Amino acid sequence: MRSRSRSGLAILIAGLVLAPVTGAAQSAEIVPDIVYGHKDGMALTFDVLRPTANANGAAVLYMVSGGWFSRYTAPEATATRFEDLLAEGFTVFAVRHGSSPRYVIPEIVADVRQAVRFIRHNADQWGVDPVRLGAFGGSAGGHLALMLGNASDEGDPSASEEFMREGNRIASVVAYFPPVDLRRIARGADGSSDTRFPALNFDRDIAPEYSPIVHVSPDDPPTLLIHGDADDLVNVSNSETIHAAFQEHDVRTEMIIIPGAGHGFRGEDAERANAAMIDWFKQTLADDDP
Repeated sequence: MRSRSRSGLAILIAGLVLAPVTGAAQSAEIVPDIVYGHKDGMALTFDVLRPTANANGAAVLYMVSGGWFSRYTAPEATATRFEDLLAEGFTVFAVRHGSSPRYVIPEIVADVRQAVRFIRHNADQWGVDPVRLGAFGGSAGGHLALMLGNASDEGDPSASEEFMREGNRIASVVAYFPPVDLRRIARGADGSSDTRFPALNFDRDIAPEYSPIVHVSPDDPPTLLIHGDADDLVNVSNSETIHAAFQEHDVRTEMIIIPGAGHGFRGEDAERANAAMIDWFKQTLADDDP
């Protein structure tokens, strides 16, 4: 998780990972709109989806982010989308961050780090193990999941709020078609702006700090990458590059390349990706000693 400079390819980011919906939602206890912080007078919130049976004590944080836009979805719909995770006993936290276009990536990364701290500090409240937390997301959400995996910290011991003293280290990551290097696409330094993805309008000089590829190191958590080889928005080379870096540093990692898949999975591709994600979290989080 230490900072280390690496080259990367310029990419664009958009879209949410598409998981299959296979019927009625797995029965879950839904705790909506938990406030984990405030900014500019607005609340930062997440929803908690707890399995009503077979809870295994592990939890996964879903990064609600496409193009770094964080949109509200009714938690009942989210529970339907992730019923397979719930059926395996995982608690799901659907984490919303301060959304683009109002906020840019440095502020967004700070938000999801804060969410991890808050969840860890209050883990007993939701019956989860604070050590067995994973993160997943697609595209921009995959970028944020990787940032939690590769660039965590141990918290600020002098923070006035107790939960901010918690570390934001997580134990497992699944990233669908993630951008991994923002150094060539952050826009603030050259005076231009990105109108499609305004979250990229921040100073390029600090882009390494928010590029997961820069922070790969041997203590990173197990990471699964899933990407389509026909993705014309976030090229598959992003996953290939960071996968190679993980291997170089002896980080447990796997990569699944889905032939012909573009930016977002549907049908059999979505089913394959969803099954792989669940299996990865079962391998890395469901055990009491991941």
